[in-house]
Amino acid sequence: MRTAVVGHIEWVDFVRVDHLPSPGEILHPTETWAAPAGGGPVAAVQLERLAGNCTFFTALGDDEIGARARREMEALGLRVEASIREAPTRRAFTFIDRTGERTITTIGQRLQPAAADPLAWEELEDTDAVYLCAADAGAVREARRSRVLVATSRAFTSVVQAEVRLDALVGSSRDPSERFDLSALREPPRLVVVTEGRIGGSFRTADGRDGRYEAAPLPGPLSDTYGLGDSFAGGLTFALGTGWDVDRALELAARCGASCATGRGPYERQLTPEQ
Repeated sequence: MRTAVVGHIEWVDFVRVDHLPSPGEILHPTETWAAPAGGGPVAAVQLERLAGNCTFFTALGDDEIGARARREMEALGLRVEASIREAPTRRAFTFIDRTGERTITTIGQRLQPAAADPLAWEELEDTDAVYLCAADAGAVREARRSRVLVATSRAFTSVVQAEVRLDALVGSSRDPSERFDLSALREPPRLVVVTEGRIGGSFRTADGRDGRYEAAPLPGPLSDTYGLGDSFAGGLTFALGTGWDVDRALELAARCGASCATGRGPYERQLTPEQ
């Protein structure tokens, strides 16, 4: 099975604290670390863990952070197809509090791939499953060459402009930036999933089936919630690309999110086939 992700990255500084700071308060973290993350890399690494391969189509800044992000993504097992922009690579700062909740501040412009970038778009013709989290409309059309295309609703505007049909659209009920109006699409996605955090979520299929899925039990102590949704999306993309039915695909996706929550950051405990 061949997989890919089309999207953006952020270089993320993680800071574990007891609680979020009050105005004027000085906090002393118990732990800090940094990694290339954001929706693209997290979903891509989850796909690589499940499928044994993933090509990540993205854009990076022409700076040391961009070069380091590429090295570290490759060390995580990804093949990186990146266009270099004359701009700084986007960064982010994430608090992890004692409950495991993550609070994120992004710094700088989001760099996303475009169809005009000299990337290996033709390879998507032979790709089984693609997850899309950031792209221009032309790159959405390139991603639609794949057999299965799953997108986050954060990329909804580009999907509307591209006038393609998705196999699945995934959004969060808790994130205002992930709200969407299906009437804006030329054709409804074959599957729409709305996640609701630790209580599971709901889904609807194009043939009119509505339902809910349950959150999977954590396979260990909760560490932090960063990357749960993107790991969920990576698992869903893998399952649909494999040809699984909706219920089985959502069960795997939920397990991917739960497993991610038990590791430090998004990559330490992502689900593997052995689990």
